[in-house]
This record gives sequence, structure tokens and C-alpha cells, in this order.
Amino acid sequence: MMNPEFIGILTLIFYTLVALSVIVYQAVKLPDGWQAWILFAIARVYAPGLWGIKTNRRCPFPGDSAAIIIANHRSPADPLILWYNSHLGNSQKQLRCISFLMAREYYELPGLVGWIAKAMHSIPVDRNGRDVVPVREALRKLKLGGMIGVFPEGSIQDTRPIAHANSGIAFLALRSKVPVYPVYINHSPRGKNMIAPFYSRADTSVVYGEPIDLSDYYDRRASREVLEEVTTLMMQRLASLGDTVYLGSPIPEENEQLIQMSADHYRSAN
Repeated sequence: MMNPEFIGILTLIFYTLVALSVIVYQAVKLPDGWQAWILFAIARVYAPGLWGIKTNRRCPFPGDSAAIIIANHRSPADPLILWYNSHLGNSQKQLRCISFLMAREYYELPGLVGWIAKAMHSIPVDRNGRDVVPVREALRKLKLGGMIGVFPEGSIQDTRPIAHANSGIAFLALRSKVPVYPVYINHSPRGKNMIAPFYSRADTSVVYGEPIDLSDYYDRRASREVLEEVTTLMMQRLASLGDTVYLGSPIPEENEQLIQMSADHYRSAN
């Protein structure tokens, strides 16, 4: 007859194997790959523990349809902050990556930052603003029902107000005709380099807004004026979530050229 201690060990081994089986099953089943699942599992424990993240409501992102998420950008950790809780917003509790548009030099970094970028299926963007491939890739993912994350300010900012936004986000929203969800992040972890925020403590809060209705603009030509108006509308909505203001800016000429190139390429591909 087996003694209680031996039975206890066998029971512990059994439950451990069951837990590992569930983990492996979930990791393999996840459409975005096992690396994304590992990142998610780490973030679910790490993010609230180190950064004390609080939210104003349950995440509203959809579970099985396309969406664009826009947010202010104050830290390299912002993508993880936006993503780690996103599965709670849909009835299926489906874990989905948000494919962020991000600077190519960070996407190609070796180590932690580069691994996170690739695990989340981010889309690298050249800072010279003349590459239409990222726009086409973002539109393709949206057409397939994916989620795209954009920091319209273009780079990490030091001030609370929303800096002038790249009007490419307006083109992306109008061309895809998917819901745009604004999210304001307060007190993101900061540091002296790209890695330090990932081990720095913070008291972060996330404010989710309602999707922005742009349907009145869908049938209008994507002129400079329309894109400027839509960009301002979205950024003002984002700023209001943080009780701040949008500084605004006219569309630079090079951005207008890129938008036209993107539109031409998209039409030729469809």
C-alpha cells in the first residue's frame, strides 16, 4: 500500500503534467505562434506586477474582427501595456496580437526589444517616410480581420499633450473602414535607454475610449484637407481621454506624397 507522501508526489506530478499540457496546447493553437503566447504569459504576470496597471474599464477591442488602435507614446513598453489585457474585451476571450507599426531600427534590434517586436508581428517602418510597403501590409492585415496598433505621434514624446500626428493614420482608417479605438496611457515606465523601462517600476493607468465613427468621411476623396480634418478629429478624441490637448500640425509635403503613393499602390493591388 502506497504511503500518503508518495501519493501526494504522484498527484503533484499529475497536475503539473496537466498544466504543462494545457500550456503547450494553448501555445500551439494560438494563430500568432508560440512566441506570442510566451510573451503574453510573461506580460500577464510581469506588467501588472511591475507597472501596477489600472484601467478605467474592460478593454473594448473586438475578438474576431479588424480594428485600429491608436495611443499616445511615452515609453518603449507601451505596446505591451496595450496588448497584455486586450483579450478580456471580447466574449471569446480570444488572445490576438496587435501588429504595431514601429521604426525599423527598433524592429531590427537584437535582444529583448527586437524579439518582442517580432513576437507581436509588428510591421517595420522606415523613418524617411517613403516606403509604401508598411501601409500595404497594414491594410492587408486589416482586410484579413487583424488588429493594427499605431502611435500617430511617430516617436516617444516627453510631454503630456499629444504631439502632431502623422496623417498616414487617417489614410489607413479611411481606406480600411474599420473601427478606430483611442487609448490614452498615463505614467508609462521610463528610462535612460530602450531597455530600462522594462525593469523600471511605474504606476501606469490606461484609459480606453469608445471607437471613433469616421463613416461620414468614407465616401469623400482623401484630399489633404480631409486627411488633416480626420487626423485632428482622432487626435483630439485621444487627447480628451488624457484630459490634455492635441497640439496639431499641417500635413508635411512628404507625408502627402507618401499618402498619394500608398493610395495608388493600394488601388493597383486591388
